Amino acid sequence: MSSIRSYKGITPELGLRVYVDSTAVLVGDIQIGDDSSIWPLVAARGDVNHIHIGKRTNIQDGSVLHVTHKNAANPDGYPLIIGDDVTVGHKAMLHGCTIQDRVLVGMGSIILDGVTVESEVVIGAGSLVPPNKTLPSGYLYMGNPVKQARPLTDEERDFLLKSAENYVQNKDDFLHQVEDI
Repeated sequence: MSSIRSYKGITPELGLRVYVDSTAVLVGDIQIGDDSSIWPLVAARGDVNHIHIGKRTNIQDGSVLHVTHKNAANPDGYPLIIGDDVTVGHKAMLHGCTIQDRVLVGMGSIILDGVTVESEVVIGAGSLVPPNKTLPSGYLYMGNPVKQARPLTDEERDFLLKSAENYVQNKDDFLHQVEDI
């Protein structure tokens, strides 16, 4: 069975030069921008709302992406919106949140419904971002629940784009070298 599956007649749409590992599963209303990558064992389910992943974004191994349905109390539900040049670390869980551009989501972090992560943010590994919280731009956030730790350094801000660029190169290598056995 293909790792890219339709649901209710809607099939994930991939931009140019997108890498999706054969063990990842993408279902339903998902759009992925050019030069992005979806790594082994990622599960992304756009069944009751939509998922949008921007350009040059990487979703690393074992991450789970999901959404919240529309209802009377929340007519739009919570789609999952991920911007450009975002690095989502291994085993992160993103549920019905918005992540703007140039963000690093640390390994094992959980980001819940209604959260907005503004551009140029680092979320430390293992952090929990509770529902409906906004993380303003320019800071490192850590903990469970997440707290603002300190402003990002210039080097850390530069690293956000560098990380995305490194994964674009890595996915290009995989697109040209990896073959299923």
